[in-house]
Amino acid sequence: MNVLSQLCRVFRRWSLKIHPAIALLSVPLLMCVAGMQLAPAQESAMVASGSHAVVGPEQVVDNLIRRNLERAQRLAAYHGTRVYRVEYRGFPGSRSAGMVVDVTYTSPQTKKFIILSETGSKLLIERVLKKLLQSETEALSEENRRRTALNRDNYKFAQVGYESTATAALYVLSVEPRTKDKFLYRGRIWVDAADFAVVRLEGEPAKNPSFWTKDSKIEQTYAKVNDFWLPALNRSTSDIRLGGRADLTIEYKDYHTTAAPLKDSKFAGNR
Repeated sequence: MNVLSQLCRVFRRWSLKIHPAIALLSVPLLMCVAGMQLAPAQESAMVASGSHAVVGPEQVVDNLIRRNLERAQRLAAYHGTRVYRVEYRGFPGSRSAGMVVDVTYTSPQTKKFIILSETGSKLLIERVLKKLLQSETEALSEENRRRTALNRDNYKFAQVGYESTATAALYVLSVEPRTKDKFLYRGRIWVDAADFAVVRLEGEPAKNPSFWTKDSKIEQTYAKVNDFWLPALNRSTSDIRLGGRADLTIEYKDYHTTAAPLKDSKFAGNR
């Protein structure tokens, strides 16, 4: 076996294992945004901001937990389309792939995928993109949701800011994992002051998923679809120790949601 063949074999062995590890850090966040707890922080004063009052961190968390539970209870199903793109640039060469997927979710833990089209590297499609779909299905299990949930058991939180834009007012919270787990993350989340829903997050793994990766970053935004906040765009990037960069993007679109009748929700009486 010549040197080039050896290098290519090494590349296949480690580089293609990296992408799912990085991308799947966001998988638990695609399922739901659970309740949270803030670490000790200075209380914010009650002031007016448009039609919303700025509240202290404890109340932000209480509202976030309650509203997330209500939305999760009411979301009976959704249907949408995703566009996946993965690209590696660096040693020993560059390659890319894409996939368009039809997604149907049925509460509480059923998700079905239909691949509509595939482009680019077959190896990346099989070893990265299809593995993402498989792992996301597995992540719906009760044990995996418990382990990765954005809640008091897994994270500590502190309020670090408040932002007011032309379209929304947002609480900014820091997120610190309680354990070093490669499927947890540290960073910041932005919480809508009207709906108390996470609309944006930026973070990095609590534990490096692989020796071969460094400086891994995750960014995800959410969009309001009817009464629900659902993923809109995910970007995951990682630098490779031997040189190079891995990038994954997931675009979510064409959502159609189905809400359970209020009379079937145990939270209906709390509204």
